[in-house]
Amino acid sequence: MKQQVKIKKEVKRRRYDAEFIASALRMVENGQRVTDVAQALGIRENQLHRWRAAARQQQAPDEQSRELAELRARVRQLETERDILKKALSIFSRVT
Repeated sequence: MKQQVKIKKEVKRRRYDAEFIASALRMVENGQRVTDVAQALGIRENQLHRWRAAARQQQAPDEQSRELAELRARVRQLETERDILKKALSIFSRVT
């Protein structure tokens, strides 16, 4: 009986620079389909999906911190308005 020997093919992984990844993501953001972008750039679709997911995770904390700062500013504004209304209420409720 012959033994079959599996020969593993050495796969060289391609490295993509940040500029290439950013341009690929911009193409998708501009409305092109992931399939079309992947074919045009000679990459796999799943790689493009991974890059999109990583970009979203990286952007999420920035968006959250910006939203948090906006909400804190809004809270300060509302507290100031509330304090003004309290003072106005005490002034107008005084018996003359």
